[in-house]
Amino acid sequence: MNIHRALVTGGAGFIGSHIAQQLLEEGISVTVVDNLSVGRREHVPAQARFVEGDVRDLALMKQLLQEADCVFHEAAHVSVRSSLEQYYQDADINLMGTLTLLRACAGSRVRKFIFASSMAVYADSPAPVPITEEYRTEPLAPYGIAKLASEKYCLLLCKQYGIECTVLRYFNTFGPRQTLTPYVGVITIFINQLLRGESPVIFGDGTQARDFVHVDDVARANILAMKARLTAEIINIGTGTPTTVAEIAELLRAKINPGIPSRYGAEQKGEIKISIADISRAREKIGYQPQWSLPDTIDEVIDYIKTQHHP
Repeated sequence: MNIHRALVTGGAGFIGSHIAQQLLEEGISVTVVDNLSVGRREHVPAQARFVEGDVRDLALMKQLLQEADCVFHEAAHVSVRSSLEQYYQDADINLMGTLTLLRACAGSRVRKFIFASSMAVYADSPAPVPITEEYRTEPLAPYGIAKLASEKYCLLLCKQYGIECTVLRYFNTFGPRQTLTPYVGVITIFINQLLRGESPVIFGDGTQARDFVHVDDVARANILAMKARLTAEIINIGTGTPTTVAEIAELLRAKINPGIPSRYGAEQKGEIKISIADISRAREKIGYQPQWSLPDTIDEVIDYIKTQHHP
């Protein structure tokens, strides 16, 4: 299947902007749509067409999809913790936004749909060992529920429309351009705290194990999924390597300000304690292999955040 024109929803955001850049490097024409609630206009590559708008705007989505062969649906309200209280807003954006986009796909020229899902769809794991795509899907927070429901709608409706659909379940993505919020991206949060001369705050005992995958690897997984002939597939995107939150804090303290001790706070509700990706299917189905490790790329992230004028 030849892809010439792509639409990236949420393409001014963290992962979406990296996908847009890699698509352009592949010689593909890119349209980015983003409401700029979290994304930043300056993150959109200069060669991409930018449209300010919301995925819940059906008329706009129908218009944009008349000019796209492939859709990368990245637009979302990304916050596991805040979704416990903001469950309506979370579902409105993450589920209804997805359904609006899918509705607009009917009768469009789209032949490939790639959906950004999350490790938040899984149940907690009892040990820091990789989990496959068949692991129990019992989300601990509304964010994961909306993502899981969206997966099922994407696979079902794309089949009905004759569109190839790939669901990519991202694990803990890190890298440049991640927006600082109190809820998302422990690496970004810790770096900002340390640069302000504050102790990194570890919620719980710090033994929570995560699979930290670089944003360039996540974006490349999207390109590989676009190129692969997959009718309907769910694929984990991570590294398979566990790192605890306490280890992250120690690594960053050593690099930024070793004299500042970590601080511990109460364990947060709705968050998975252990989640590591088994990426066997990603290797088999799309030829994915992570290129970047956390220790090798953390300096790049620190340097980027230093340039962002955070206090």
